[in-house]
Amino acid sequence: MTEVVDEAPRERSGAWRRTATVRRFFLTLFVVGQTVVASYFLLWILPYHGGTWVELGLLALFILLYMWIAVGFWTAVFGFVLRLIGGDRHSLLKRHPESELENTALAKTAIVMPIYHEPVQWTLSGLKAVYQDIERTGHLDRFEFHIISDSRDPNVWLQEQAEWHRLCEELGAEGRLFYRRRRVNLNFKSGNVADFLRRWGRRYRYMVVLDADSLLSAGTIVKMVQLMEREPNVGILQTAPTIINGESLFARVQQFANRLYSSLFATGLAAIQMGDAAFWGHNAILRVEPFMTHCGLRKLRGFGLFRGPIMSHDFVEAAYMGRAGYEVWLEPELGNSFEESPPTISDELSRDNRWSRGNLQHLWILLFGRKLRLAHRMALLNGIMAYLASPLWLAFLILTTVEAVQMTVASINYFPEGHQGLFPLWPEWRPEWAIGLALSTLSLLFLPKFLAIFDAVIHGFVRGFGGVWRLFFSVLLEIVVSVLLAPVRMMAHSRYVLGALLNVSLSWAGQNRTEETTWRDAFLTQFPGMLVGAGWSAFAWSLDPMFFLWSLPVAVPLVLAAPTSVVLSRVGLGRAFRKKGLLVIPEELTPVAVLDDARRARAVSDDEVPVITTVEAAVIRPRLNQLHLALARTDRHPRRAELLAPLVQRLADKGPESLSRNELSQVFRDRTALAELHRLAWRSAPDSFWGRRIASLGNTEPDEQKAST
Repeated sequence: MTEVVDEAPRERSGAWRRTATVRRFFLTLFVVGQTVVASYFLLWILPYHGGTWVELGLLALFILLYMWIAVGFWTAVFGFVLRLIGGDRHSLLKRHPESELENTALAKTAIVMPIYHEPVQWTLSGLKAVYQDIERTGHLDRFEFHIISDSRDPNVWLQEQAEWHRLCEELGAEGRLFYRRRRVNLNFKSGNVADFLRRWGRRYRYMVVLDADSLLSAGTIVKMVQLMEREPNVGILQTAPTIINGESLFARVQQFANRLYSSLFATGLAAIQMGDAAFWGHNAILRVEPFMTHCGLRKLRGFGLFRGPIMSHDFVEAAYMGRAGYEVWLEPELGNSFEESPPTISDELSRDNRWSRGNLQHLWILLFGRKLRLAHRMALLNGIMAYLASPLWLAFLILTTVEAVQMTVASINYFPEGHQGLFPLWPEWRPEWAIGLALSTLSLLFLPKFLAIFDAVIHGFVRGFGGVWRLFFSVLLEIVVSVLLAPVRMMAHSRYVLGALLNVSLSWAGQNRTEETTWRDAFLTQFPGMLVGAGWSAFAWSLDPMFFLWSLPVAVPLVLAAPTSVVLSRVGLGRAFRKKGLLVIPEELTPVAVLDDARRARAVSDDEVPVITTVEAAVIRPRLNQLHLALARTDRHPRRAELLAPLVQRLADKGPESLSRNELSQVFRDRTALAELHRLAWRSAPDSFWGRRIASLGNTEPDEQKAST
């Protein structure tokens, strides 16, 4: 394979940058102007009109939170308007007619799936569906597939090797579907991809990155490559993935919200960012040569959280690509890009615990990164605010409570701290203004949801969501769920941010689970928030009935957090709503080839029940043993053989439970040790551990047993 050298980037056209500048100016004008008006109302609602330190703190927090909400609101409005007039004429897809793209030859492209302790058969069944979809297009010769693993557990990575080999045989993909497992994990997922690029990156002009739960249709992948060929200055092209395969009620709500609302938000975001878009780490195509040259991630040199490898790499890589003069685009019109959501709120919060630490690391890059474009700094700030907003909101509630205590318990202070002057400051109350401000803030949150309904009606997508009335009631249901979950997320994210900034690991959010949440787990994980909600509400009642009523939208969801998490995790409820035509999405009603292939492959794999464990199969099944021997290494150092010999003997005598995970990995990585273990297992007595495991196979594989004996 000859080395592929990328074209030199052409001179950047100033046209889209001028358009982006105008759009960002108006976005800033709307956001800042609206925030100034809202802040003025807040000042006159506060009893001392900002005359105390508490009220100044409330004002500062309000400005930050209101601006962040307003950015999302105006992004959605902008997306709605653009879709109303037929889309953004400056987008990449609008630049090139369909006939022009179809006549564009494809360059050699790697499709890369980094994995780490994923459900093996389920994950690789998705990759199989992508492979088959590309094969149907007739373009398979331009693509090669790479499974790059960081798995540490032998039961997982041995199964990965076996499933990869089975797929190669089933698809006839030898020499086209590759598997590599790193023996040393450095720098998380970005380190895994970097290791792949160092070894094989120069074979390819482009790289399509998939997550373990990602699916991309062949048509989308081919069009991405064609767009990159037509746009040599584009370094990263990002799709807007749709969430699919939701079974639990929680997952179906998330799936519905993503599918309905993302059309507006993604269109607006793409139109504002244009060639300075963010990269989300998957379901995207990258130009390999500049990515290898400019997007290497050095370790942070700060302190605590801000020292060591970058955990959340994608936004940073986009910023570095932009710094090097390449463009990064989000293209929402590239459809048939899919991913999955966590099945329960506990799963989501466990994931957010990891993501919050990575996003908060971006503070260091935001402040000290050199020569980054302002748009990419704003993208980093937006990612930080996704988690920092929760403790800011919590602080706002705390200061509000302090203000209520001062006004209820303490006597009126006509010369409060922070007030200077000869005349007293008279406290004033304007409840009607407070109601108006609250309603305007709620409109920023909920109006885009109803704009999305109008968008679906205008563009004829209503049938895909079950019809107008089912769509409307689905939106109302999603609003109720989002209101119930917002305080729960606030408490969890506040805790994660605090733990990250203190560089400590805290464990309230619960572990990753793929099954329904039990009542016991729900109360264990949500009890702190329930206690806070109940205590705060009781305290508010003791202060003032009006303050108690004001606290209920936050306190009630916290008190109900445990039953809410249990109910939302129920798969039966999710299926019942789908049967009624609620919370459905178009992809569930209209066949998509890659989705159908993945569902069929996963249904078959779900029905398979292994007789023995993966480790045991690697030892006693001759064909699997030969495969793992071929992938193992030969270490001729005599000292290593001496260290492994007692491990092999103990494993042969007592079975896998006698060794730690690391010891098992040492044995199965060594070709000589694995061959010796296979020989000892088949020569063991019938009443020994291995004798019983071989007998459990019965006559299912007589040819293999005959070969071994």
